[in-house]
Amino acid sequence: MNDVAAQATRLAERPIPTTMRAIVKERRGPGAALLEVPVPLPGPGELLVRVRAASVCGTDLHIFRWDPWAQESFTTTPLVFGHEMGGEVVARGAGATRIEIGQLVGAETHIVDWTCYQCRTGRHNVCRNLRILGVNVPGSFAEYIVIPEVNAWPSDGLSPEVAALQEPMGNAVHAMFVEEVAGQTVAVLGCGPIGLMAVGIARLAGAARVFGTDVNPERLALARRMGADETIDAHDDVVTRLRERTDGNGVDVVLEMSGAAQAIHQGFAALTNGGRISLLGIPPGPLPVDLSREVIFKGARVYGITGRRMFETWYRTRALLDEGFDPTPIISHRLPLARFAEAFDLVASGHAAKVVLLPEEP
Repeated sequence: MNDVAAQATRLAERPIPTTMRAIVKERRGPGAALLEVPVPLPGPGELLVRVRAASVCGTDLHIFRWDPWAQESFTTTPLVFGHEMGGEVVARGAGATRIEIGQLVGAETHIVDWTCYQCRTGRHNVCRNLRILGVNVPGSFAEYIVIPEVNAWPSDGLSPEVAALQEPMGNAVHAMFVEEVAGQTVAVLGCGPIGLMAVGIARLAGAARVFGTDVNPERLALARRMGADETIDAHDDVVTRLRERTDGNGVDVVLEMSGAAQAIHQGFAALTNGGRISLLGIPPGPLPVDLSREVIFKGARVYGITGRRMFETWYRTRALLDEGFDPTPIISHRLPLARFAEAFDLVASGHAAKVVLLPEEP
């Protein structure tokens, strides 16, 4: 056993093995494999984390299926993927002193260079040389992961599952709070996990009314559980319904979380003149937008949302959790790491909200 592992053994009182189980994208193409691979070692400024919970994201499904986005973005194989995690720090590399051994952490998944123009002007989430955990560097579908200490978010008092959910919750927080929402009408288009969290956040933030749309009745039911005043089947006339519910004005804030072309156009059409739309969902390809009618003459403010603001969004996310926001209703399945293929099938089927993989379960 190496010196770093020996130190962690003494402090954490649990031995660190030399190998671990991990879900690996072995080659360019559909699928993945559960393999025995070496436990990584933390370098300078890095932490070794024992993963306690790793939740499955739509990005992971793209990688598993090997769709056009994955073919363009996932450039290195073999590679452990996955990026939403909560785990216990078991070893520290040289110079890593902020996080204690044994501390529970979540992970900011954007690894930035801190020196480019974007980073030096406070826009780290769009770093020019951005690398993403589980896409460009080894990820969290494993028993252990190495992350930069600066990316570790202390998560004392949370369960490992909620620690993992802070990352996607941060997307919802970022999308919600680019502007004020208190006292305003909010429509969340697409009630996947991030959309469902956005519904609950809007309610906690004091929105006047919160609407949720989706094509899936199970997700609409979850949206009501998370605090939506009204849900609308996206196959219906969403624009007319939203305008009727807002005295013909349209909604003040639209959060587009699905990436579906129909939903995006519904969002622009349902938005009140002078309103704000946050676009988080990723369309499968180029999408025509009538800029004159949908944006310019409407005086709409359009925000493209990617990741989280580092680290402003994390502070706000933890504050919401401390104030009582509960994301656990959206966790529909908890599965051991070995059942990863089932996890991806569940996510793809639409009959799951958030699926969490538990590496320590047999």
